[in-house]
Amino acid sequence: MQRVLVVGISGAGKSTLARELGRLLALPYHEMDELHFSGPGWAVSPSYVADLARIGEGDRWILDSHGPEAARELLWRRADTVVWLDQPRRTVMRRVLVRSLRRSLLRERLFGGNRERWREWLHADHPVWWAWSQYGARRAEIGGLAGDARFAPLRVVRLRSPKAAGAWLRAQRPAGRPPVT
Repeated sequence: MQRVLVVGISGAGKSTLARELGRLLALPYHEMDELHFSGPGWAVSPSYVADLARIGEGDRWILDSHGPEAARELLWRRADTVVWLDQPRRTVMRRVLVRSLRRSLLRERLFGGNRERWREWLHADHPVWWAWSQYGARRAEIGGLAGDARFAPLRVVRLRSPKAAGAWLRAQRPAGRPPVT
């Protein structure tokens, strides 16, 4: 594994798994939201797609998303492994709710210095509502990409529970590295 996409719906645990896998395999980890949001007001970086293309053309990387449509083809074509966190809706919703509540209550600084604000909970693109409404569509989209012959011989690892994800991650530990907790 040298070029890895960790995919799934918001709240599936993509960033956490990607960060740890990157550490274990000594792969440069790139957080998609960090690349996407460049400033206040959730401004999108003008170089977002170009930055993803540059990363995707590299020899070693891990990204925590399947990518925006403008860069998706390149990322899936260049990846050698896709780790699909196909977690149950109840797991995803619990995680995204807890995460958004924590971020809102503690006013955590996020990408580009932004914060999740209470009034944003009313918007359809808030992570909680987005994860709920897009759960089935995202699963279908990732399933279609994972089975697309254009991306063969891509290795797809589909992990359907947090327990399976943890066990798989522990199994990736190279000899001589400390265990993943």
